[in-house]
Amino acid sequence: MSNTASATLAGGCFWCIESAFNQVQGIELATSGYAGGEVDSPTYEQVCKGDTGHAEVVRLTYYPDQISYREILEIFFALHDPTQLNRQGNDVGTQYRSAIFYHDEEQKAEAEKIIAEITEEQIWPNPVVTEVTPLNNYFAAEDYHQSYFKNNPQNQYCAMVVAPKLAKFKKTFAQRLR
Repeated sequence: MSNTASATLAGGCFWCIESAFNQVQGIELATSGYAGGEVDSPTYEQVCKGDTGHAEVVRLTYYPDQISYREILEIFFALHDPTQLNRQGNDVGTQYRSAIFYHDEEQKAEAEKIIAEITEEQIWPNPVVTEVTPLNNYFAAEDYHQSYFKNNPQNQYCAMVVAPKLAKFKKTFAQRLR
């Protein structure tokens, strides 16, 4: 078995990001959680109030010999709008911010590089506001948030928001799916 690495990303509601990455080749596990805040072991309710400083994140355990950190970031930027400050669509608050919580200096450099490229290529009409910050204060979300979309496809938010994003994701990254 090859060695694994970790990546931690915030791109709005973690249900969509987690569900998408759990379908990607080279990803062993995508886990919904919270990072970047000041409260130890925050609850979903605390994070949703927006006063813990945490973002909803997905921590990836992946195989670098099967998928590069760069490829992970390319998928990440396709899954959300990195130009929306402290929001994704109707989800508003700092807990929904776009952020890359890097684990080492190589990840930091790669994140800054891809943001510079996206900015230079003017892929988005507005500036990218994705934070690039060291990982701190990470906690896995409650069990019921893990594989949430898979387990709750009938949920209204999942049907109206997550499902269409995942359909687009599957078309765009069909060659990367398991």
